[in-house]
Amino acid sequence: MFFSNQPARLLTELDHIRISKLLQRPGASPQTQAAVDDLIHSAELISSYQVPANVVTMYSQVLMADGHTGEQRKLTLCYPHDADPAAGFVSVLSPVGAGLLGLKMGDTARWPTPDGGTATAKIVEILFQPEESGDYLL
Repeated sequence: MFFSNQPARLLTELDHIRISKLLQRPGASPQTQAAVDDLIHSAELISSYQVPANVVTMYSQVLMADGHTGEQRKLTLCYPHDADPAAGFVSVLSPVGAGLLGLKMGDTARWPTPDGGTATAKIVEILFQPEESGDYLL
């Protein structure tokens, strides 16, 4: 499995519905689509109004520390149409984005690399979460 040895995931019901519909469209690699499908169907679903502030939801901005170098970087988890990796906007259908979805601050995200390895990064801080700011529909 794509995300084996990952902590349990929390997913808002709205994110679950939107990502499920997104997976019905062509776009991501079959491996990533299958992995994201597994992830959203194994995650614990929660209302957007009840999601803890320390959980990565769609459009959350996180500060991550690379598991190998310790270098920190800000990333925003987004839908494919808003993705701009150079600006730090990563698609939920990318390995990095799928690796972040539903994790909590302090968890370590893992995702496959193109060379067949695994990259890791610790979620140091959640800088912005839409639900925490009162935006339950973003």
